[in-house]
Amino acid sequence: MIQIITRKFFEVLVFVLFITFVSFLFVRMAPGDPVLTILNVDELSVSQEQVEALREDMGFNKPLIVQYGLWLMNFIQFDFGLSYATGQPVLDMILMGLPATIELSVGALFVMLLVSIPLGSLSALYRNSWIDQISRVLSILGAAIPSFWLGLIFIDLFGARLNILPTMGRDGLISLILPSLTLGLAISSVYVRLLRSSLLDSLSQEFIRAARARGLSETRIFFAHALRHSLPPVITVFGVSLGSLIGGVVVIEVLFAYPGIGKLVVDAIRQRDYPLIQGYILIMAIIVFIVNTCVDLSYRYLNPEMKLKERETK
Repeated sequence: MIQIITRKFFEVLVFVLFITFVSFLFVRMAPGDPVLTILNVDELSVSQEQVEALREDMGFNKPLIVQYGLWLMNFIQFDFGLSYATGQPVLDMILMGLPATIELSVGALFVMLLVSIPLGSLSALYRNSWIDQISRVLSILGAAIPSFWLGLIFIDLFGARLNILPTMGRDGLISLILPSLTLGLAISSVYVRLLRSSLLDSLSQEFIRAARARGLSETRIFFAHALRHSLPPVITVFGVSLGSLIGGVVVIEVLFAYPGIGKLVVDAIRQRDYPLIQGYILIMAIIVFIVNTCVDLSYRYLNPEMKLKERETK
């Protein structure tokens, strides 16, 4: 375990250096000039001297590699700079919006688990039954319907027509229901089919037949053996698709005016707020890397075969 954690630590260093350079380069190559945005050139009469003076104050007249080096030194000290739009520290702005984004992500994952585990399990246990057929139809519909369209339907139904749930802002758990349902239902379709397929494969293994021969109950066989054996492929797909989940959170936050960092970065893109965009990319990339590392480490618990292979190689 210590060797794995040490290897992951060095992987983090290489990953952070790579992602900092790529994010810095891509943001600087994006169209638009933050200097002109800050000065409101379209609304005010600004001289070229004022534009060049502000560009020099912000360091944009220096070579790109020098700008990156200065920014990287500040980043090492956990200084992400100041927002061009508000003048506030970028890290403070991200930390203020991060709890709302985490709430929405956890709520969506909770909905996904409530939908995918029962439907996927029942589809595998009652293969080709009416439950399996309904599960397939719902999975196809969930994969075909865009999350923003589903969110608009929920806003119209539960907000405008029935007026029973809030559709904007963040005001307690009740305001989390519609965004979580929208995102959770959108991502659950993939996991329903994946869990069904993985469970069918697990139920056909020799160790399941051996467990039945020993007289174990079907409930214990399913939860203690079959379900546990089928989880690694599902967790693998979750780790790979975490970036899609983060992208979905951004769309849902904008749709429901949920004050998380997704909505924050969309506003930053409109305002050419480079420090905030770079800070968001780095924070999200590090979160994805940490989650994927936790996924790799969880295999040792969920799949005992990996422990046996490690012992054999020693």
